[in-house]
Amino acid sequence: MTDPRALARAYLEQQRELGTDAVVLPGASEAPAARPAPATPAAGPPPGVGPDLAPGVSPGPAPSPGSGEPLPLPPPGISYDPPSGDLFTKDPIREAGSLAAVAGLIASCRKCRLCETRTKTVPGEGAEQARLVVVGEGPGRTEDETGRPFVGQAGDLLTKILAAIDLPREQVYICNIVKCRPPENRTPQYDEVAACLPYLWRQIELVRPKVILAMGSTAAQSLLDAKSALGALRNKVHRFRSIPVVVTYHPAALLRNPNWKKPTWDDVRFARRLLDA
Repeated sequence: MTDPRALARAYLEQQRELGTDAVVLPGASEAPAARPAPATPAAGPPPGVGPDLAPGVSPGPAPSPGSGEPLPLPPPGISYDPPSGDLFTKDPIREAGSLAAVAGLIASCRKCRLCETRTKTVPGEGAEQARLVVVGEGPGRTEDETGRPFVGQAGDLLTKILAAIDLPREQVYICNIVKCRPPENRTPQYDEVAACLPYLWRQIELVRPKVILAMGSTAAQSLLDAKSALGALRNKVHRFRSIPVVVTYHPAALLRNPNWKKPTWDDVRFARRLLDA
């Protein structure tokens, strides 16, 4: 019969690894051995970023390419390959030959009700041949005013997260599932997501990234056509049209719950390892 205290200790150890507060079991004679932390892809985040991003984490140097030391990666997850288009009709999105052309279509888009309240569309920004594409949920108030994705406090945190894995923001392509701000920053509705997804698919086709980082449950579920909760989608390498997808928390969620910074740090390191593979 399984010892319930051993199960409880294993559960608490898992919670500790996720960054939650420690809990002590009175009378526990011994704790289970902690799993070794995965090797980091770089020497560590720049000063001032690491402790804030991942409290209690001390990243060490990465194994050298010739050392033979394995770089553990999460197990495979969902693989989603949406249709590329209708062969019998001319789709303006499919015919858009550049990110600028896609942005022009987005600027004039009136496919859903979000167009009625927007100030500016927010198509995305960054390197046209980026190795990493970051996908969020949708624009907020500052994004709606500026036409730029991930600005303000959450955007500053994203910039620090990218810098911590040695990826300057300007080398990454950053965009959202929906390109117009939902009123009061509510979650985008199904028809709004469906109207915007073809723009995102075309942007990914044009950028041709090596890895996609989906930040937040809306981004992950929409991109992978999944209904699972974010926690169930983390710690796996999913694929969108054969491109590896890593799922993690949205920077805005980290501002509300600092306990999620540690697992987010683990996720972005997985993404960096995939880029370096």
